Amino acid sequence: MIAIIDYDAGNLKSVEKALVSLNEDVIVSRDSSEIMQADKVILPGVGSFGDAMNNLDHFGLVDTIRNVAAKGTPFLGICLGLQLLFKSSDETPGAEGLNILSGKILRIPPCEGLKIPHMGWNSLDIKPGAKLFQGLDKNPYVYFVHSYYLKAEDESIVAASTEYSTHIHASVEKGNVFACQFHPEKSSNVGLGILKNFAKLN
Repeated sequence: MIAIIDYDAGNLKSVEKALVSLNEDVIVSRDSSEIMQADKVILPGVGSFGDAMNNLDHFGLVDTIRNVAAKGTPFLGICLGLQLLFKSSDETPGAEGLNILSGKILRIPPCEGLKIPHMGWNSLDIKPGAKLFQGLDKNPYVYFVHSYYLKAEDESIVAASTEYSTHIHASVEKGNVFACQFHPEKSSNVGLGILKNFAKLN
């Protein structure tokens, strides 16, 4: 069973639909006991860092997520769900993130000819052996929607990167914790392949 965490932060249905199309058992829940019992957990999200953390706190899910990560359950953060795994974000100074991984969430710097937010398809440079990307092309295209990006403190956790105005750490893997800045559920067959790889993790 894969639990998708519902904390009023969007894109739940598209993630659920993608997983159902892969014949996975899925629940969408904000019930801590249900989430803790799941075989795998996904934290999706669109919106602002501060509002999202307020919602997670309001629904009593901050400790739940930290406990899931500490327990060793495979965990996937998507888009804002990636950013929330870190301590803070330029988007909402003073707001404290989940602080499960180390790094900075920074605003994408202005660049002539490039629009911010970054919306659209970009190719990834994948690190050999990255678990989420097994069986995929070396430089697959995936779909992004974001104005802020991750600069990981420890480059060894970076599973994939891309270039858009700056060097962006687009996916990370550390132990049982995985995250993508892009939207696998909106990334066609490549995205379904990524979700399938996550669903197969032990």
